[in-house]
Amino acid sequence: MNKLLIAAGAALALLLPATASAELTQGAAAPDFTTMGALAGKPIKVNLKALLAKGPVVLYFYPKAFTQGCTLEAHAFAEATPEFAAAGATVIGMSNDDLPTLQKFSTAECRDKFTVAAATKDVIKSYDVALKVAGLPVGLTKRTSYVISKGGKIVMVHSDMDYRDHVKLTLEAVQKLKQG
Repeated sequence: MNKLLIAAGAALALLLPATASAELTQGAAAPDFTTMGALAGKPIKVNLKALLAKGPVVLYFYPKAFTQGCTLEAHAFAEATPEFAAAGATVIGMSNDDLPTLQKFSTAECRDKFTVAAATKDVIKSYDVALKVAGLPVGLTKRTSYVISKGGKIVMVHSDMDYRDHVKLTLEAVQKLKQG
């Protein structure tokens, strides 16, 4: 029944306008989290603080694995992985999908290039990315991308259900960070 409600919510989210909300703002401290994720089909622990120790993080939320927009967005991030790496950035995709789904998605659509992780209720709340239709949460995340500096500050936010500008805008932001 839960899967049916999520599928219905996903379908409804595509048909009705999403309620506007206030994502975290540029300059805000990025909330730390630890969750499970998958890279190349293998489960891994994902901790923001540990990732930031290596450099900036592109944290992008997507509504549902294996849906058209999310698949196309994953392909775009996968193709741009070398450019993100050259800028010293780590890309993490997040949705509220379960771990087995994330494991499949990490290989099939992320092409083993970057980690996808489970957005827990606490993560969804702390990053203010709950997708709402007619003011009610539908159990999915909005398509929102954050670029987080090595110091843990949000330096860029892009929230748009159209996946097409997320990669371009986040890549520009991390390249700007590298330039200094």
